[in-house]
Amino acid sequence: MGNCISRVRTWLGSKAREEDGTATIPFIMFLPFFLLLLMSTLESGMLMVRHVMLERGLDMTVRDLRLGIWNNPTHEEVKRAVCNRAGVIPDCMNVLLVELRPVSTTTWEPLSAGPVCVDRAEPIKPVTTFDSGVGDEMMLIRACAKFDPIFPTSGLGFQLPKDNTGAYALVSTTAFVNEPEIGG
Repeated sequence: MGNCISRVRTWLGSKAREEDGTATIPFIMFLPFFLLLLMSTLESGMLMVRHVMLERGLDMTVRDLRLGIWNNPTHEEVKRAVCNRAGVIPDCMNVLLVELRPVSTTTWEPLSAGPVCVDRAEPIKPVTTFDSGVGDEMMLIRACAKFDPIFPTSGLGFQLPKDNTGAYALVSTTAFVNEPEIGG
């Protein structure tokens, strides 16, 4: 029995002096931080791609509005044009709202407190101002789209300001002047 205990002590002593696996402990300690960094990077990248594409879709649509290509466009037509040009907005027609209104150059009425966005918890869509204006009038257009975070419980996805359904809003705003009416 004493010989067996002596061999176990010798074996344990030799294992205690070995350096195999010493890199495992720091790896295990830092793995959660690297995963959090990776998830935040993916979330940030997708957020930026969606925002850039929303801006692109709105800018291309505004170009058509500014040049007068459309006669009295409807909210649905403008929204469809933004969605078609944005490309990477999932379920775009249901998550995007567009607000279009003239800006008074005499009173310079400020924007409302915040953009009007889709409330996914309600079946009724909020009403937005949609007035295509007349020639030579300054116009303001604002688009708001709602998205679910990729990783809602960690990293950047956890820190994003979200509504009651867990979605965050991306807003794009621009202004333009309608082309003057011909013969006016």
